Amino acid sequence: MAKAEIRNQIRRLRFEANEMTQQALADSVGCTRQTIIVLEQGRYVPSLALAMRIARTFGRTVEEVFELVDDA
Repeated sequence: MAKAEIRNQIRRLRFEANEMTQQALADSVGCTRQTIIVLEQGRYVPSLALAMRIARTFGRTVEEVFELVDDA
């Protein structure tokens, strides 16, 4: 099975949301700033619940925030 990568738009969405800080987003979704950092760097794949909370914070769907990229 091909390896899949999850890309996200978190950094862009934070800046579109009046330059929301990583800490403000972390506080809003109930995680640490370090989690937001590694998410933005693409080094961590969030749980479904966290992905849904992040999407809800920005008023977006999960698919608008996260993208599955298959190595085919």
